[in-house]
Amino acid sequence: MIAISLPDGNKLDFDKPVSGLEVAASIGAGLAKAALAIEVDGNLQDLSTVINADTKIAIITGKDDKGLEILRHSCAHVMAEAVKELYPEVQVTIGPSIENGFYYDFARKKPFTPEDLEKIEKRMQEIVKRDEKIEREVWNRDDAIKFFEEKGEKYKAELIHDLPQDETITLYRQGDFVDLCRGVHVPSTGKVGSHFKLMKLAGAYWRGDSKNEMLQRIYGTCWNDKKALKAHLNMLEEAEKRDHRRLGKEMDLFRFYDEAPGAAFWLPKGLIIFNKIIEYMRHRHDEADYVEIKTPELLDRSLWETSGHWEKFREHMFTCEDNDRSFAVKHMNCPGGMLVYNRNIVSYRDLPMRVAEFGRCHRNEASGALHGLMRVKAFTMDDAHVFCTEDQMLDECCSVINLILDVYKDFGFENIRIKFSDRPEKRIGTDETWDKLEASLLGAVEHMGLDYTLNKGEGAFYGPKLEFVLRDAIGRDWQCGTLQVDLNLPERFKSTYIGEDGEKHQPVMLHRALLGSLERFIGILIEHYVGRFPLWLAPVQVVVATITSDADDYGREIYSILRKAGIRTNLDIRNEKINYKIREHSHAKIPQIFVVGKREEEEKTVAIRHLGGKSQEILALDEAIAKLK
Repeated sequence: MIAISLPDGNKLDFDKPVSGLEVAASIGAGLAKAALAIEVDGNLQDLSTVINADTKIAIITGKDDKGLEILRHSCAHVMAEAVKELYPEVQVTIGPSIENGFYYDFARKKPFTPEDLEKIEKRMQEIVKRDEKIEREVWNRDDAIKFFEEKGEKYKAELIHDLPQDETITLYRQGDFVDLCRGVHVPSTGKVGSHFKLMKLAGAYWRGDSKNEMLQRIYGTCWNDKKALKAHLNMLEEAEKRDHRRLGKEMDLFRFYDEAPGAAFWLPKGLIIFNKIIEYMRHRHDEADYVEIKTPELLDRSLWETSGHWEKFREHMFTCEDNDRSFAVKHMNCPGGMLVYNRNIVSYRDLPMRVAEFGRCHRNEASGALHGLMRVKAFTMDDAHVFCTEDQMLDECCSVINLILDVYKDFGFENIRIKFSDRPEKRIGTDETWDKLEASLLGAVEHMGLDYTLNKGEGAFYGPKLEFVLRDAIGRDWQCGTLQVDLNLPERFKSTYIGEDGEKHQPVMLHRALLGSLERFIGILIEHYVGRFPLWLAPVQVVVATITSDADDYGREIYSILRKAGIRTNLDIRNEKINYKIREHSHAKIPQIFVVGKREEEEKTVAIRHLGGKSQEILALDEAIAKLK
């Protein structure tokens, strides 16, 4: 007898080995129809997997995140099959599922065109209708290499050749198409459904190495129903309208130039936003008892070797030589912060010590990965490091979490998700240290009663991490803030404090960024608000626009009063019609337009046009200014 436990606590007994599909069918015909795969003792497996011992299983459908990922990966294989049928000379390389969809890289001498995408998508629909069975096969390594070499698929043969000797070689067959893959896949092409769309073409180096051949990448999106696909396509259309690169240019906030790839040139209006955010953060730091420092951007290689960053991130660092010394432009602020901490003898009475820095960092990102403000080579981090005792660690973690969530509310983000990332495979420090750090960081989240998801193995190399993910106005998620706890860097830098017992002890170090990269956060704000910033952040808060030249003197008077009141104001006394002025300033996303003519001058009032509003509000000048302030 085989006993199978289900997630709801129910148990099913079978008198012989049974497949995942048979288990689903025993629960209900509807579930069997919706089933895509099974999870056996936490491991995803194909629906055809035979269970021959007592175990725990869950039936995975397209409504599950894991099921949607399987659906997308299977859709990538359907696309590869369609490409091979239409263009037999093409070589198939790698095709994973990604957020919201999938891609596949192909080797083809002739470039794909948008018209080709239409043909491929049509053939994919035909393959889905065929409902070809998708079967997993285990092959001998040499036989698999020979099979792909004879088919002219050198990339697949290379992948197999480079796999560890003890790796099980699995191929998946659907119709006449056979592909190297670990799986898991849906049971047949019909299960992929018709809710997919090919999106775009791009270039990609084989195995992500610029020294290798350039391949052609086809991106697609795939969903479990028509409604979800439509919502995603609508979101992409809305995202296009909100593209910060276009809005930034229209609003004259920043520019990028080929002479400085991946580094923003902040223009006067954009710099107002940049500095306003820093001013706001400094205010929050003062309230939370932080001090601020500034460390150099060029630091000796030995410092990065001590911290471990040299070994971990060397290829992303800009370096230079000077008088037989090696230097690196800083891509993180932590090592400089360690030197500052170590400058004096620290007492337990000095802790917690909260040290903030708006540090300028540089990372050697690949040119193809750059994307406006969202992915740059040069950026400013709103970084901070908190040094404390182990007894203070829980309270300090809670304080940082509260600060992060409160700051996000001030910027208009209240839908926040938290991810807990535990120890990665490559890390520094002992398991005992990691146990302590993970328990403390997770303890803070649980102590505050906050929900979180586990991001397995994605912690920093020196400590576990919390990631704070913002959801914007159109439902996109952005990972911004982070909090890490660390005992490893203080140990490497021999950092200590004098305890109450008069002995030296090692402090705990909290690494904390609230907004992350200021450049990226501003890009997110631009898209979240479609350039219509809250009044306090808007580079120009008010435009005073006169109806006729008779009101110019009154316009100048209001302009002067507003400037003295600290309101960022422009004056428009051009010889243009007022409707033209209003349209122009509305297009420039000015929050308020003070329209004034002779009547307003006589009554000492202003007619206020609010951005996005269709009517105007008449207020006394003093009242209007008081409301603005």
